[in-house]
Amino acid sequence: MTTHTVEFVDTGETVEVAETQTILRACIDAGLIAEYSCRVGMCLACTAEIVDGEVTQPAARALTEEEKTQFALTCMARPRSDLRLRGGVYPPSIEADREAAVGDD
Repeated sequence: MTTHTVEFVDTGETVEVAETQTILRACIDAGLIAEYSCRVGMCLACTAEIVDGEVTQPAARALTEEEKTQFALTCMARPRSDLRLRGGVYPPSIEADREAAVGDD
């Protein structure tokens, strides 16, 4: 089974992730603190910016095809290479929606 190293550049944490495993599952199994909620790609809490590397995430329906090359939903994404991710970074369209929701409080 092929594994890849996933580094979170914002925390300096790394985890080994099998190509058949989601990044979030590997983080949970390794005891790393990972932000998530629904675990089915809808809440977007687990979104991370792809700094370097590639993932496959065909079930990540909340992202456009272009966004899937720049952002990973770690609950859906499986590595295709070693990765460097930055957690807590959202696509501009989602970030605008999040800021609007916070402003409504």
